[in-house]
Amino acid sequence: MKKKLTLPLLLILFLIASPASFSQLALSPLFSDNMVLQQNANAPIWGNDSPGKRVEIVTSWNGKSYSAVTNEEGKWQTTIETPTAGGPYEISVNGSERISFSNVMIGEVWICSGQSNMEMPLAGWGKIFNYEEEIAAANHPRIRLLQVDKTTSTYPLEEPSISAGGWQECSPETIEYFSATAYFFGRDLLQKLDVPVGLIHTSWGGTRAEAWTSLESLRLMPDFKDRAEEFAALPHDEEQQKAYLDQQFTEWHRKVNELDFGMDKDKAAASSPSFPEEGWTSVILPGPWENNGLPEFDGIAWYRKTIEIPENWEGNELILSLGAVDDNEETWFNGEKIGATEGAGAARRYRIPASLVKAGVATLAVRVLDTGGLGGFTGEESEMYIAPSGRETLRENLNGEWLFRTSVSLNDVGMPPQRDLESPHYPTTLYNAMIAPLVPYSIRGAIWYQGESNAGRAYQYRTLFPLMMRDWRTKWGYEFPFYFVQLANYMKTKEEPGESSWAELREAQLQALRLHHTGMAVTIDIGDAKDIHPKNKQDVGKRLALQALRHTYGQDIVAEGPLYDSYRIEDGRIRIYFKPSPSRPAIKEGRELRGFSIAGPDKIFHWAEALIEGDEVVVHSPKVPFPIAVRYAWADNPGCNLVNEEGLPASPFRTDDWPGTTIHNR
Repeated sequence: MKKKLTLPLLLILFLIASPASFSQLALSPLFSDNMVLQQNANAPIWGNDSPGKRVEIVTSWNGKSYSAVTNEEGKWQTTIETPTAGGPYEISVNGSERISFSNVMIGEVWICSGQSNMEMPLAGWGKIFNYEEEIAAANHPRIRLLQVDKTTSTYPLEEPSISAGGWQECSPETIEYFSATAYFFGRDLLQKLDVPVGLIHTSWGGTRAEAWTSLESLRLMPDFKDRAEEFAALPHDEEQQKAYLDQQFTEWHRKVNELDFGMDKDKAAASSPSFPEEGWTSVILPGPWENNGLPEFDGIAWYRKTIEIPENWEGNELILSLGAVDDNEETWFNGEKIGATEGAGAARRYRIPASLVKAGVATLAVRVLDTGGLGGFTGEESEMYIAPSGRETLRENLNGEWLFRTSVSLNDVGMPPQRDLESPHYPTTLYNAMIAPLVPYSIRGAIWYQGESNAGRAYQYRTLFPLMMRDWRTKWGYEFPFYFVQLANYMKTKEEPGESSWAELREAQLQALRLHHTGMAVTIDIGDAKDIHPKNKQDVGKRLALQALRHTYGQDIVAEGPLYDSYRIEDGRIRIYFKPSPSRPAIKEGRELRGFSIAGPDKIFHWAEALIEGDEVVVHSPKVPFPIAVRYAWADNPGCNLVNEEGLPASPFRTDDWPGTTIHNR
């Protein structure tokens, strides 16, 4: 006969099995040995313990005790008073158990975020200038590094994923794969302020600003309101999310195929050798379509190339290498699909089955989807070839002339719905996982290097970027300084003045200076025409540090080059005025100013002569008898040399407000 359990015994067993009874003291992963807390602050500290538990925090710098009581969910939070910079100190936290933190420093804490140029490490895939020497010299134990892991979430997370178990002292062993821009920024602050510096690095290459912005803020922006509402409706259950997103993508794909001239329902008609080639444009590959004199375009486009297959290749398997493509691509050989790859920058390499290989004329067709930034073929010439498998020394190069035709603009169909729950490209996903869990850790400010992936929607960035800055400040509850990098020069230098989405993005960044407590590091002189990731990160970090030293820490230094203020039309000339500065305009390299263009009522720009007169620049051209507008460094990769007496470059600017190429891109 089984013994019947009494009610008190059942209650005891329930309490023993209750999850709350197993709760132990834990703090956010942001708190660890070696951490830096913001000086002269009421620094928040928080964690979990059993519900109703009293938690006591004792700080060694003042011997004070601070306490908090957990709520019904077991969460607790309080603030501790931090002194002027110094250390090392200890912090003990007592609750269900005791946790101690040692080697704690008090100093200046900065968040460092953005896309790949912020992520770019000293070594690894980055290999900045003199990286071996810089790593060997990186013995700065008062600089502390915290690396946030790349993570996404469809809703705000409470705890971040942190690498290496928490904060690390800066040393040759710990700096190698950390953000180079963040490190050089922190190194300059350490050298100039002589205080500990904490760097929280949270960035992800190829990402857009909307991914770093919260749902609440994106709802305020018409361009993102509908998508934000859709995102808010997503269930938290991963299987339900996947089913919903698959359904959304299927509908988007159907709409795209209806609009694509190259598709006949789900059949790739444009991949057929017999498909008409009227209306196609000749382009030179590799090179993004923006670099081939084509419109700034985000969406779907087709490439075609006719090649000759030698007789001795017939019946042999071939290797087709296309190099990197931005973003996604599908590839056909004589109308037969041989491969598809998603993801910008991935090298495309496909096998063509022997059964498809016949001697004579063959047609390659590639359908490319680009969702922002550069689009098309972005690899190297040597990566584009076709060759017999196992005998790639017999390759035939595929670089050079191809046919090109745009198909479907994202303005007509919207961004493709994400199907990958771990994708960093969906709005809010990076804010949710890599920013929200950092709040409310006490910080001095933030530095930011991003914009390349938003260049195709530069006009939109005028609103989106300030919105993101405001968003972060709102979440932290105070208007902390926010310093950012203006895009560097990149891509082919054009012989004549023209339009540029990168110039428009730089203008959007320049306009963001209208927000209080912002500053911009201009890098128009230290980019690389062939590399979107320029190696000179030392000067990037230094110029960001100049902004902080001048505007946050009040040092009497010149922090930026000439910034455009206003203009006046004179007799056949335009006089440019710059914002007041103790440093006058100057010329870098050479005796003549370069990079100025001027236009009359016809809005056609011509290269202009420019002269420095005191604190002003006077621009004119014999081709423009009645000038009404001036542009400076208005190109992807402009040849320009206006600096100040300290050698800091002037920001690109224009005096007109004529619509550019991205004004309708959403």
